[in-house]
Amino acid sequence: MIIREKIQNNERKVLIPYAAFSASTKGRHLEEEDDEIRTPYMVDRDRIIHSKSFRRLKHKTQVYIKTSSDHYRTRLTHTLEVAQIAKTIGKGVGLNEDLIEAIALGHDIGHVAFAHNGEEVLNKLLPGGFKHNVNSVRVLTRIEKQGKGLNLTSEVLDGILYHSGFSTSAKKSYTLEGQVVKYSDKIAYVNHDIDDSIRAGLLKEAEIPIELLKTLGESHSTRIDTLVKNCIYSTLKNIDSNKPEVTLSSDIEKTLSELRNFMFENIYKGVILQEERNKARFVLEQVFIHFYNHPENMPEFYRTIVDKEGLYQGVADYIAGMSDDYCLATFNKIYVPKFVIY
Repeated sequence: MIIREKIQNNERKVLIPYAAFSASTKGRHLEEEDDEIRTPYMVDRDRIIHSKSFRRLKHKTQVYIKTSSDHYRTRLTHTLEVAQIAKTIGKGVGLNEDLIEAIALGHDIGHVAFAHNGEEVLNKLLPGGFKHNVNSVRVLTRIEKQGKGLNLTSEVLDGILYHSGFSTSAKKSYTLEGQVVKYSDKIAYVNHDIDDSIRAGLLKEAEIPIELLKTLGESHSTRIDTLVKNCIYSTLKNIDSNKPEVTLSSDIEKTLSELRNFMFENIYKGVILQEERNKARFVLEQVFIHFYNHPENMPEFYRTIVDKEGLYQGVADYIAGMSDDYCLATFNKIYVPKFVIY
């Protein structure tokens, strides 16, 4: 028996009926032969890990721009934390961990430099707006491999597309695995951003509303433990009631939402980081304006996109792919005077 088939047989034995079985995938845009060792979701996971866009996440900001410490999260370490939390929830519920891992590793691959500041800049400059989740799918389907894309499965792309947003009314992934990643993303970033903010001296534990800590826990690990277990048990309860969806219990979801709002008000949108956010926006805007006015200075691949899909799209693709360091270096090359006489 082919090893992939053995793995797929094991899925049927250990996963719950509502799981996404790799043998039943809706498939890829371009049909291809199955791998003899790996299931389709394992192939997708590996393709994402080996992509250039995934590697660039190590130099893209999570919250804090140009830190001098190696201990703060980057977009890459955030992605790894999301994947680990999601796999734990998936294992507890009985879902397909390979699909969960592929979605989690690719969910933020379309993020712009300088955290959400970059997304806000492109959203303002582009006529059709800009959303990082939509761009993640674009990067994986239209940008990687010089425009060929990675030819990922429908389930992975759907999970990536619908991972964003906190509102319960937002559209959900059609797989429970995708829904797990959506919750895991929130669990990860709210808690690790608290951890980083305390490390940076911008937040004290005592400043967090005590009622939120009493419900979720007074330490980083305790809060994650509370949220992960609650997500598992709430989801299993839903499944037992023939309502297959991933949720937190109403009280825990409300508390997490309040903690997230606290972070937005005091850290993400707070006055402490306002000056650095403004600098980041200025840099991105100026780099965008330069290449919009001089598309001939972009690499050939992006000039081809300009010819096929228009100037805004080509420039947006080029800017969105830049890491923080590359964007700053580009800004300096364009706008900062150089010594030409010694």
